[in-house]
Formats: sequence, C-alpha cells, structure tokens
Amino acid sequence: GAATLEVSVLDTLYNGKHLAIVDASTEAHMLDLLIYRQSARVEPDSGPHEWMICGKSCLAGDVFGTFDFPDPLAVGDRISLLNAGGYTMVKKNWFNGVAMPAIAIREKDGTIVPVRSFDYEDYAASLS
Repeated sequence: GAATLEVSVLDTLYNGKHLAIVDASTEAHMLDLLIYRQSARVEPDSGPHEWMICGKSCLAGDVFGTFDFPDPLAVGDRISLLNAGGYTMVKKNWFNGVAMPAIAIREKDGTIVPVRSFDYEDYAASLS
C-alpha cells in the first residue's frame, strides 16, 4: 500500500494487442518493475478489454504490465498503479529527462494536498 502512481493515457494503438502509452516511465517512475521483472498492479484488473500499459520513454522494456479493464482505454483516461512508492521514491531517476511525478496526499475526504513537485531546475541539479 505504498502510494499510487497516477498516470494518464497519452495515446492508444493496436500492434497485435491493444497498447496504451501513459505519461510515465518504468525507468523513471517504477524502476523496481524493470529490476525485478515484475508488473505493476491495478484494481480492478478484470473485464473483457486487455491492454498493455506502456511508458513514454524510448526504452523497449518500458511496460507497466498487461491488465484487463471493463471498458476500452482512450486518450485522457486515468489509471492508478498501485504500490508505486516503495522503491520509486528512493530510486527515482531522470531517464532521458522524463519529469518526476508530483508528490501529493489524498485526504480521506478526497482533498488532494500537494507536497512536492519537480521542475527543470531539479533535473539540472541532478546532473552534477
């Protein structure tokens, strides 16, 4: 239960299977998926529409996993990737300059409280 990574679908295509490109990257945001060859988790992971969720980097293995959804995915849809904070917060990197996600707390009443966001200056500082 170590946080979620909230992503948005940027594009969809079909290449033998349905693919959804999201505004995140496994290399930059969930490196443990690559290191341990795991898939992310989403809930619910059930329904008649199977989609591979792919990151936006140039990395060939930038795949969060394949999941089942109740409806076909479309540009702009939001997906919550579960347990995203355990290693991501300590292993984050700026792979190809892909921006880091903002950190926020969702209160029990649904209010979202921003904690930290990252910008170009943070990226530039990480290079030295």
